[in-house]
Amino acid sequence: MNTLKGAHILLRALEPEDLDFVYAIENDETVWEISQTQTPYSRFLIRQYLENAKQDIFEAKQLRLAICLHDQFAPIGLIDLFDFDPKNKRAGIGILISDRSERHKGYASESLFLLIQYAKHHLGLHQLFANIDPKNTQSIRLFESHAFQLIGTKKDWNLNQGVYQNECFFQCFL
Repeated sequence: MNTLKGAHILLRALEPEDLDFVYAIENDETVWEISQTQTPYSRFLIRQYLENAKQDIFEAKQLRLAICLHDQFAPIGLIDLFDFDPKNKRAGIGILISDRSERHKGYASESLFLLIQYAKHHLGLHQLFANIDPKNTQSIRLFESHAFQLIGTKKDWNLNQGVYQNECFFQCFL
């Protein structure tokens, strides 16, 4: 898979040229809470990650794709399948439009739709799940608009800055 194309965006494999973009996201403390990151990443580690990004999802148990506008190579965000479980035919899904000027334009929804279709038709998955902070109402609305349902709330699930916070568990059957 080289790219998945929608009306306005395309999802493509990560390239070595994405080093600065991925480095900036992984070291952006404002998204650490979402990604469960606790320490900064070096350029060396990100470069190694990108070199290993050629591994197929069955080896890596993860698929991370760059979200790009049709007319641009530079990414505006990332979308991931993680905790890929081929035996039980499920995976987690996460998305981030990092370029704030590109938010609220439908790109996250289009990206989510494309990756759901890929997971269903190419990977043969039965279900996807998402873990979302209950205060992140935009993400909740996005996932609910793609048939994800709130299954439950994990109480005091994440410790962030000394405070335990809940996490909502959403699930979608394909």
